[in-house]
Amino acid sequence: MEFPFDINQLFSERISVLDQTLVAGRKSAGRPDLQAHIATVIDELGRASAKAQQLTAPITSASKLQTQKHQLYLLKDGESSGGRGVVVGFLKVGYKKLFLLDRQGVHVEAEPLCVLDFYIAENLQRNGYGLELFNFMLQHKNLEPVLMAYDRPSPKFLSFLAKHYCLTQSVPQVNNFVVFEGFFLNRAAAQLRKVPPKKPDGEIKPYSLMEREAVRQEQKSLPWPFAPPHSPQRSVASQWSKSLSVGCSPSRAPPRVTPTSSPGCNRNQSPQSPLSDRCRARRTSQQGLVARCNLYSRHMDTRAVGLLHRCSPGTGLSCFHLSLHPRRTA
Repeated sequence: MEFPFDINQLFSERISVLDQTLVAGRKSAGRPDLQAHIATVIDELGRASAKAQQLTAPITSASKLQTQKHQLYLLKDGESSGGRGVVVGFLKVGYKKLFLLDRQGVHVEAEPLCVLDFYIAENLQRNGYGLELFNFMLQHKNLEPVLMAYDRPSPKFLSFLAKHYCLTQSVPQVNNFVVFEGFFLNRAAAQLRKVPPKKPDGEIKPYSLMEREAVRQEQKSLPWPFAPPHSPQRSVASQWSKSLSVGCSPSRAPPRVTPTSSPGCNRNQSPQSPLSDRCRARRTSQQGLVARCNLYSRHMDTRAVGLLHRCSPGTGLSCFHLSLHPRRTA
């Protein structure tokens, strides 16, 4: 693969090792113009590899190499193109944490070195360049090919591994990686860790029998208009709220004001005091009559119940409406 600039100026060695810094030697260190040319070479190689593998998008680029802890081995031919050199191909490797299956179907957690991308220019294939590049990587990593994992290898790559390294019998996996039989046999026990089986989920019990009975009794204690609302926020607001007029909406939160004193209770007594509870218990028998009269609102003023008790039976509903608004009557 030829480029309009000098390849030998960018890559001094026949096989260069690139990482996140995109530096291929002392010449390119501190030279933004040379690093821009190196990025162009990597991007072109990634697009050519994706086209050869019929991928929708390239998996190798300069931006991805800068953000990932991978290494790229680039092979050049410095004597071609009139001494300016050409790029033959590249090999990208990196460590990946994988969950693999052995022959017995046991899940094994491992972090092997993986071959992520491998490409040799079409017009330079079958000349030994791929074997030279792959052997250089194995010597540089001091690793055997059977102990590596291969990400979505193409049929050509599988034939390459079977021809030069006798890797033919692979272990089926649920992901896109391919490993061979010797992967689990030749590794040390410290490099492989069996994943513990997942614990079965127990029966979900949202409420105990005692809590269910307490909730049922609480719901049966009061009639419908005076039953405590299901929402915790509305139940707290209903304890501190004042009386609501007929035109107010029950879903709208009442204003936070200081509760006024009722005729039968102390002024300084809080709504949650025992005296208030006793007053509420005495008014329980009269709440059915108030519920039938107050058909427009689910909320009832605590003062209205006491005033209704004072009214005579003959006054009827008009006295009840007057007792709801004592200030207007005055």
